Amino acid sequence: MSAAVDAREAGRRVEEVLDRLAATGNREACAAAEELVRALMEFYGAGLTRFAAEIGEAPLAAAAADELVASMLSLHGLHPEDVHTRIGRALAGAPEPVELLGFDEGTGVLRLRPAAAPAGCGCGSGGADSARRSLEDALACFAPEVTSVEMEPAPDRQPPLLQIGTRPHSPARVP
Repeated sequence: MSAAVDAREAGRRVEEVLDRLAATGNREACAAAEELVRALMEFYGAGLTRFAAEIGEAPLAAAAADELVASMLSLHGLHPEDVHTRIGRALAGAPEPVELLGFDEGTGVLRLRPAAAPAGCGCGSGGADSARRSLEDALACFAPEVTSVEMEPAPDRQPPLLQIGTRPHSPARVP
């Protein structure tokens, strides 16, 4: 299991613990846990900011190619690439081609559409859910600003119209 997957799992575990605390009804403990998470985020963010300033832009950009590092830099607003570039990077690595329709920076909603597939047998992809999860994981690493993905239906692709006509008139052959 990669470090990036471990980081996502750690994030899920933090959310689960906070949810369990909230379910107890103990508002004081829940507020304290949330404050602890915020303080730790600020602490690690401050350290990461200092580190980024010390190493400079070129090494930071090289390190940002790693999913875990890219995720951490993005989370703390330190990634050297803008969000649109990082979204493009995640989409370029998508298991199935998608067309970017737009990204709303205010809401974090990314609108996509499956790229038109060439006309063929019309069989759908059996791994659409797996492909979507893989794309969402890449977006979570490279562009955590994306809070949700809305997939619009693929455009209808009509097979090309086959033009059938008569052959030009040719003289009769004599054997």
